[in-house]
Amino acid sequence: MATCSFWIDGVKYEAEEGTNLVDAAKENGVFIPSLCYFKHIDPPLGTCRTCTCKINGRYDPACTAYVKEGLKVEVNSPELVDMRKALIEMMFAEGNHFCPACEKSGNCNLQHMGYELGISISRFPHLFKDRLIDYQPKRMVMEHNRCIKCRRCVEDIFTSDGKRVFMYINRGNETVVGIDYDQEAKLSDEQAEHAMSVCPTGAIIVRGKSLSKPFGHRAFDMESAQKHYKHSVLEKPRVSNFEKKTIATVSLAGCFGCHMSMLDIDEEILDIAELVSFNKSPLTDIKKFTQRCHLGLVEGGCCNTENVETLKKFREMCDILVVVGECAVWGGLPAMRNTVPLGECLEEAYLNSVTSEKGENTVPYHEDLPKILDRVYACNEIVKVDYTIPGCPPTANHIWKVVKSVLWGEDFSLLYSEFKYD
Repeated sequence: MATCSFWIDGVKYEAEEGTNLVDAAKENGVFIPSLCYFKHIDPPLGTCRTCTCKINGRYDPACTAYVKEGLKVEVNSPELVDMRKALIEMMFAEGNHFCPACEKSGNCNLQHMGYELGISISRFPHLFKDRLIDYQPKRMVMEHNRCIKCRRCVEDIFTSDGKRVFMYINRGNETVVGIDYDQEAKLSDEQAEHAMSVCPTGAIIVRGKSLSKPFGHRAFDMESAQKHYKHSVLEKPRVSNFEKKTIATVSLAGCFGCHMSMLDIDEEILDIAELVSFNKSPLTDIKKFTQRCHLGLVEGGCCNTENVETLKKFREMCDILVVVGECAVWGGLPAMRNTVPLGECLEEAYLNSVTSEKGENTVPYHEDLPKILDRVYACNEIVKVDYTIPGCPPTANHIWKVVKSVLWGEDFSLLYSEFKYD
């Protein structure tokens, strides 16, 4: 094929004429985010719209466009970047993506796009829809909570005699990916595992074939797909006077893991002790505020009235409020109960559970006990939050880089390996 010239964001590049635009951009070192695109699926699916660019003045998915002489493409304009972020944020908000509990965490394309786009929090409220998980196939589990309806499995997974295994069921907002159980039973082990790898999330899981690997050995742990990856959220002037600051911390509906991560800075904690003092905090066992604080670090979301009261007090007493970890950012693992009514949760925990105490199958109630909320709420749903730090837990480096940037204006730039949701 003949080589032709095309332009991306005003820069001239060359590629073979007829090359898919996503591939041509990648060959020239330009990253175009994509979820549904697979090189061998032809024609391309164009379902997720994550790769939308301005192509010769028109908004189209890059995966359905091909390079030709004189093609002009806009990829990284502020408008396009924000639109892609919105699409990924909607996918996270619409599904129940509990990353730390997912077998595909670290090998998930949806996570990967979130990392590459620097998404800390979704601007959209999470729906927490109650979806059934399909356990009927012989070897697979279809986890509808994680499906983004990219259509990869529908178009790429066939039995040896050419029969489809997956198909769309229902229409519109009720569309789900269904499985033909008879055809699924005919798949070889290799074909079944291929179906799991084709899925960009953890929606298709083959029983007994967990993808779990240690951090650093997963597909999207260490290296960005972008040449010049830079995730910098805070831009503040450098402060020469490192005046000692006062910090308060608290753990709400969480596991205390973020506090453990804060302490995981080894000998650097001695330097931190020179720069900050802790007021109300489980780290100091100071139960009440004794002064106004420069910064408050909040771990965990709000699951009861006591959490709400504590969070509001932190907002009142701290100049800057930073929420730390997935539970504080959007609910995290405690928000798994958001997918079912509160009454059912209490019945399962107290009435239907096994107990060693006779007659103790009762839901506890006392005026001194905090009242459980109808669901777990993210901190920003209760008070104004200034900054968010995602992760389960975030690394110590991530947390303290944000703290030092907020309090003293230090440059804030994260390594790709530090910005994670699990």
